[in-house]
Amino acid sequence: MLTFWSKRSQLFCDGASRRSFLQVGALAAGGLTLPDLLRLRAQGATIPQSKRKAVIMVTLGGGPSHIDLYDLKPDAPTEIRGEFKPIETVVPGLEISELLSEQARIADKFALVRNLQMSTSSHNQDQEVLSGFLYNPRVPGAKGNPRPAFGSVVSRLRGGATGTPAYVSLRRDLINEVPLYAGPGHAPFVPIGEGLENLGLLKQMTLERFADRKALLQSLDQLRRHADAHAAVTGADAFAAQAFDILSSPQTREAFDLSRESNDMRQKYGFAGLPTYNANYLVLSKFLMARRLVEAGVPVVTLEAFGEWDTHANNFTTLRRIAPVVDRGISALISDLHERGLADDVLVVMWGEFGRSPRIATYNNTPGRDHHGNANFALFAGGGLNMGQVIGATDARGERPTGTPYTPQNILATIYHVLGIDPSTTLPDHFGRPMYLLDEPEAVRELV
Repeated sequence: MLTFWSKRSQLFCDGASRRSFLQVGALAAGGLTLPDLLRLRAQGATIPQSKRKAVIMVTLGGGPSHIDLYDLKPDAPTEIRGEFKPIETVVPGLEISELLSEQARIADKFALVRNLQMSTSSHNQDQEVLSGFLYNPRVPGAKGNPRPAFGSVVSRLRGGATGTPAYVSLRRDLINEVPLYAGPGHAPFVPIGEGLENLGLLKQMTLERFADRKALLQSLDQLRRHADAHAAVTGADAFAAQAFDILSSPQTREAFDLSRESNDMRQKYGFAGLPTYNANYLVLSKFLMARRLVEAGVPVVTLEAFGEWDTHANNFTTLRRIAPVVDRGISALISDLHERGLADDVLVVMWGEFGRSPRIATYNNTPGRDHHGNANFALFAGGGLNMGQVIGATDARGERPTGTPYTPQNILATIYHVLGIDPSTTLPDHFGRPMYLLDEPEAVRELV
């Protein structure tokens, strides 16, 4: 594993770190990580026809306000309903915030889960979003992560297309995107700075010299096989060859190259003409990059659309600034996938670690909302699921779901369903114990 640390850090209100660091598979020919990753592709219970399926998970770091975005309560008292008005969508009976006008026009292309309930109201809930399990500070050597990130599970059980990584993260914070016992070769590839540079050959490395090194490695593998006939080395040549293919093929690098997109497409996603350091550019360009990656064969892409949803203070001012930006990005992504004929093969999921408290509080003399795990939302688009519907509801104040709620594990079970992975599959942990991918393997019924 090759790790590049960033000096930048960001803290949410409870001090939870939003440290940004880069983890990439050891793509050098001398490392075993990438061949090990490829060697494990055949393991796990997957459905063959699902090989083309992919998922883009959009996380809203900090906890987006469900009651101001997707579950407004216009008839609630003033101290609860907030400043925004609901607007109609193209789906009869489905209303969302006036801040989300682009999504209102394509609501028939997504489904909204309103009866989602999280286990706690902690920012460590990000771990539950990414793995389905709660943060546990007593887990040794794992920074509180009890289970592998879902992208690492998919990487191990399914792998990606030849010449592309199986799991790419466009998020700033990878502290909860860890492979754990799925294996170090299944950490996400991060296409930033040195990570992206690792996809290419060194300037002094020609294809001829690269081929010579590949031949040398094959010879060494054959010698090792004579010395050790253990089954673990069987087929090493084939997996190592695939690792070399990733290094020598331009396919992955081209997928990350946004300059190949037209200005019209950049305009569609909303970042045409913006400088690359602009905050809106950094968010909106990731939506387009995610589409390019799944189109190239990457089965899992994660991205964070702002990390500013922790709105104890300035809730309404902040949402006026960032919600329309994400509205543009997610709408452009969903529409683009439909126009390219990819909607049934690519699932888009957008959610955060919890919702916000219905009762408005005051912090620093500004109105805000506190953490609220009892009510949350998840947006699904594509993947061959049933779209154009709202699933579940919360009570009149938006405090908790009515009826039986769905949980983060149900959301992840739906993702695994689309990807053709049985959530009842087990992986051995570090002690060899079989661990289910999820304890609640039921997908959201209305979607499937």
